[in-house]
Amino acid sequence: MKTHTYYILIITTLILILSSCKDNNHFLKDSNYREKVHQQFLYRKDFAKNRKEALFGVFEEKSLNIQQREALEFLYAYMPLTDLADYDGHFFLSQVNAAFKAREYFNWGKTIPDDVFRHFVLVYRVNNEYLDSARIVFFEELKERIKDMSMAEAALEVNHWCHEKVTYRGTDGRTSAPLALTKTSWGRCGEESVLAVTALRAVGIPARQCYTPRWVHTDSNHAWVEVWIDGKWHYLGACEPEPELNVAWFTAPAKRAMMIHTNVFGLYEGPEQPNLQTPFYSTINLLSNYASTRHVEVKVIDSKNNPVSDALVKYKVYNYSEFYPIATVKTNQDGIASIISGQGDLLIWASKNNKYGYIKSTLNDECVTLSLNQKAGKSYNENMEMNPPKEVEVSPLSEEKIKNNAIRLAYEDSIRNAYMNSFAGEKEAAYLAQETSLDKEHLLNFLTLAQGNWKDIATFIRHAKDNKYLIPYLQSLSEKDLRDTPAHFLIDHFDNGMHMGIKEGTPEHLIVPYILSPRIELELITPWRKKAHHIIGIDRAKMAQKDVMRVINYVKDSITINDTDNYYNCRITPIGTYELKIADRRSRDVFFVALCRSCGIPARIEQSTSTPQYYENEKWIDVLFEQPQKTMPQAKGTIVFTNAKENAIMPSYGSHYTLARYQEGDFHTLNYRGDHTLLNYPAELTLDEGYYRYIVGSRANDGSVTATISYFNLKAETKHPIEIILPKPKGKMQVMGIVDMNSIVTLADGTKKSLKDLSNNKGIVLCFADPGKEPTKHILQDLPAQANEFNDWGGGLLFLVPDDKKSSAFDASVFKGLPNQSLWITDNERSLLNQACNALNIQLGDDFPLTIYLNNNGGILYFAKGYRIGIGENLIRTLRAEEQTKTRE
Repeated sequence: MKTHTYYILIITTLILILSSCKDNNHFLKDSNYREKVHQQFLYRKDFAKNRKEALFGVFEEKSLNIQQREALEFLYAYMPLTDLADYDGHFFLSQVNAAFKAREYFNWGKTIPDDVFRHFVLVYRVNNEYLDSARIVFFEELKERIKDMSMAEAALEVNHWCHEKVTYRGTDGRTSAPLALTKTSWGRCGEESVLAVTALRAVGIPARQCYTPRWVHTDSNHAWVEVWIDGKWHYLGACEPEPELNVAWFTAPAKRAMMIHTNVFGLYEGPEQPNLQTPFYSTINLLSNYASTRHVEVKVIDSKNNPVSDALVKYKVYNYSEFYPIATVKTNQDGIASIISGQGDLLIWASKNNKYGYIKSTLNDECVTLSLNQKAGKSYNENMEMNPPKEVEVSPLSEEKIKNNAIRLAYEDSIRNAYMNSFAGEKEAAYLAQETSLDKEHLLNFLTLAQGNWKDIATFIRHAKDNKYLIPYLQSLSEKDLRDTPAHFLIDHFDNGMHMGIKEGTPEHLIVPYILSPRIELELITPWRKKAHHIIGIDRAKMAQKDVMRVINYVKDSITINDTDNYYNCRITPIGTYELKIADRRSRDVFFVALCRSCGIPARIEQSTSTPQYYENEKWIDVLFEQPQKTMPQAKGTIVFTNAKENAIMPSYGSHYTLARYQEGDFHTLNYRGDHTLLNYPAELTLDEGYYRYIVGSRANDGSVTATISYFNLKAETKHPIEIILPKPKGKMQVMGIVDMNSIVTLADGTKKSLKDLSNNKGIVLCFADPGKEPTKHILQDLPAQANEFNDWGGGLLFLVPDDKKSSAFDASVFKGLPNQSLWITDNERSLLNQACNALNIQLGDDFPLTIYLNNNGGILYFAKGYRIGIGENLIRTLRAEEQTKTRE
């Protein structure tokens, strides 16, 4: 009997051991989680059946092991639409293999928990970037450099490597792929953080991009990186290396944030507070890692005080003259919704069934009650003040660490600059001009804008040199297109752009931008034109030219709309939409425009409303896929803007005021930022009739905003006057515009500093000067009289000479008696000057000097341009007024 029991025990033990070994072979070790993933994968496999061979053929490969198979199933189960539409199975397998290779190569790979590896190393996508093989390339570049380091040391070192490759410069909203970014050597913070996260994941370090969707103490937003090191998440500034983790220029601003979050790919069961959970991804709230928080709760009721369930609730902050949602949730059965936010004001907006209501939540509000008592159509005005969280002091690093880091950053700048010096310049433009007989200045402009992609642009120019449309075609592209579009992509569109002929009655000036050009909205340019021609055929194209409804109906009938699954909001390419037959609305609209242009029909996405349009009978016709199609333009009215005499500055759309149109329970801001129509006043906008909201606001020096809000109806064939009156913050100084305090300048000794670095945390005066002209000499003679006051103040003082105004004869030392902190800087390509003029909405021309004072947040509290006496005195008055305001607070 004992022997029998003994054998049973041995057999049971062996079964348990074998079972354990089997589980260890799985990538998804938890059987319940594995089954959820597998069921979701089977659903997506049927969902994406139109690309079955391209996507799922990889699963038929005999060499595929269980870990690869399960990792692929996880990715397919949750990837956004754009990835299902535009990439294939072998691409995703290469990403899986690269992640596994990094885990095996580096010591820290074995220490990473399965769930952390799954969501923050394996996943190939960071945000809305277009995908490439960067993680494979980056692994090879970095592996020897960091293999003997600790995980923390490696994370810091990877960021130094990123800084060698890329530095900050603002760009448009399309996010370049990581390899394209390294080719250019610069990008905005969203692109830098995509690069850094990709590089960190490439070497097996868990990383995620996190961001504040909008600041509240100033305009704009910011994105950065968190890394998982030995069981804990830490932050760093992407491509902005510091000597330690959890150190960055944005540490202090983040303490004033109202929301910091990140999107997590897949079914995520982590410890963080979710703002949103969907079948495909989660948005998790990270604010408590950075700032003091509060629980913001709202109860939504109807007109009879009954709780409203399933109401859409948006928590909004004031930024860029609009109320922008930082989180969106739905009410529960008791009408309650809540989020974790910061210590400032929020505008809470709720809607359901075309009824809406809103209320301001302040720091002392534990729970607010919001009634859905508003309906579109009521005209009224109101005033509102929005206060940000208070500023919080941050302990600086030691001087020694800062100094040593600065030395290394300068060396890394030299590496990047050496690469950038290989970009095309005068010599290459002259050679190409001689070769093609084209204007050298045009060519120099295009080659310079192309940066590291200049050889591809030169190849395209050689190919198209004899075509009259060459120059306007290149002008139709965005600067980013010039930087990251291969020559053969441009050739595809240029050579095939008019193969189907042109719709009769199309004006000549519309041919290039709205037929020939491949640039439609924010999608990546891909070579879809020739393939579209093969699919359409010339006979159908000719019929479509005569009846555009054929194209509209084809798109309606063949493309299924899915606005939930493309959650990273990355546009699907036209060929991807055609193959998958599923798209979000914006990708569908891009597809429609691409079809029209392929048929020789002028088409576009209208910038201010994002509505697809085609041109016919001398009019642009809106295409409203969700409504019965109209063949005539919608009835319109006109808004007439005038500038109030008492305004100290020229108001700018998107900085000082905006318009929004009511639609389905909320107001949607019209995109007229930078539009030439609104550069001078009076100005007119002709818009569809409807219910509108006008917001005009002024930001004070403490970051708070005073806003005037008007709700009104715009009727057809009428004019609605709006006098733009910038509100004056009570007891506070008005901010006239904002300049980025993280803007970098190069000092005389070659070191690079940000404006914030040079401000000594007390603000900074910028004087844009033409030292050879009399008006500039006046201010240089004026300032010494206030030198002692400026010295006592202790903030920054920069004299910036545009490079086109600097001569070899210029000698700054001749200007005696200036304040001690005075520095002379060359403003290359008028970079800072243009930023200041845009912030103030002024055209400087040659009216130097321009003098501005920026507070710590970059707010312009004073400006003067041209010939003036007493600028020094006025600056001191401004500094004293600001100090008195701070004292009162």
